[in-house]
Amino acid sequence: MTQKSFSQRVLRWFDRHGRKHLPWQQQATPYRVWVSEIMLQQTQVQTVIPYYERFMQRFPDLPALADAPLDDVLHHWSGLGYYARARNLHLAARQICNQHQGVFPTDFETINRLPGIGRSTAGAILSLAGGQRFAILDGNVKRVLARFYAIEGWPGNSAVLKELWRLSEALTPEHRVAAFNQAMMDLGATLCTRGAPACERCPLADECRARALGSQRAFPSPKPRRTSPLRETHMLMLVTANEAYLQQRPAQGIWGGLWSFPQFDTHEAMIAWCDTRALDSSALEAQAVVRHTFSHFRLDITPYRLELKNPVFSVMEAGGLWYKLRSAEAVGLAAPVQRLLERLQPPTEEDIRHGTNGELRKTGPRSRRA
Repeated sequence: MTQKSFSQRVLRWFDRHGRKHLPWQQQATPYRVWVSEIMLQQTQVQTVIPYYERFMQRFPDLPALADAPLDDVLHHWSGLGYYARARNLHLAARQICNQHQGVFPTDFETINRLPGIGRSTAGAILSLAGGQRFAILDGNVKRVLARFYAIEGWPGNSAVLKELWRLSEALTPEHRVAAFNQAMMDLGATLCTRGAPACERCPLADECRARALGSQRAFPSPKPRRTSPLRETHMLMLVTANEAYLQQRPAQGIWGGLWSFPQFDTHEAMIAWCDTRALDSSALEAQAVVRHTFSHFRLDITPYRLELKNPVFSVMEAGGLWYKLRSAEAVGLAAPVQRLLERLQPPTEEDIRHGTNGELRKTGPRSRRA
């Protein structure tokens, strides 16, 4: 199949079956496409859509995002994971406002240098929002190309990645670049899926080498498996009748910049922290372990509840807040912390009438800071 025939088939399929009503395809400005591309890294479309819509409602343009506190940005990202994406998005927005008068750049090299943006994301922004001829190579496109050409090896390998980029650039047409790039992503997301490819509906199936070999699932080669280590941590849930004490995590590392319960590597360290603040560590109540899985390790969290009937405000430190359990506050929370807070929410009269408890509600708390 020639390169021209490849792109023509893909575009004809897109015209009939491609996705054309995704939120970021409407008024496809560089800003809107950029936010969608960052959200879609490591995350499926159906998961992203409600987050994207809420994010755009709160941050409708680049200056709104740049002017917002990072806490607010992280709050609207809570639940999407990979929080470095949100921090880089916020940092890049501020750079664009400071260095480019709030106008999103339109040249590849400038965009590629922004925090959190790589070669494929820069190409997607310029092609989808501006029609410029740039190739893309997200996970879906890698899978389509690796199968069609039976490219052996894990795409994370530099030689394999280089070949996939060569193919993607060669196949990208001169015209209708936005439609072609969207079509390639759609093919990978809807037909050429990882587990159950729908080859009978694929416009490229008759010349797909992986299909001819009967080994579609063998391409692309999976990432070499590593044992996912298990780590353990302790979280201290200091609570009053309607508040919980949280601390802001360092900007770097897991859950960077998000709010969490005080966290300790060992039980002894947690006891020592309580003792130095005149808190009764003998009253600590161990709760059920919560397991949270990251991309490179698993984390077992043992929460300990300590109720303060007469709050000891000496525990308050810089970067701390008392988090109200029944109101809404725009702060970023890691998913397991949000779940633990929901457990702590006291039942309302409605809960009592219906025989349920507060942890079933998804309200977000309001806070008072140190």
